[in-house]
Amino acid sequence: MTTPVQGMLEKLVKALVEHPDEVVVTPIEGDSTVVFEVQVNQEDTGKVIGKKGRTINALRTIIRSSANTGAKKVIMELV
Repeated sequence: MTTPVQGMLEKLVKALVEHPDEVVVTPIEGDSTVVFEVQVNQEDTGKVIGKKGRTINALRTIIRSSANTGAKKVIMELV
């Protein structure tokens, strides 16, 4: 089942990369955290990270602010 945050993250990442069909977002729920693992084509890794990490930090900020998980912390990791 796709959560709204997972779907939004997937759309944002697909808009950034050259190979959108290879984007996979996997949520991993723990006791106090939700980790979204994002897998992209190796050629697209730099586009997701951006210059000095600005793009990935912006994505993390959007995900953190849009997630209504209550007490759970939301983390995005690029795999």
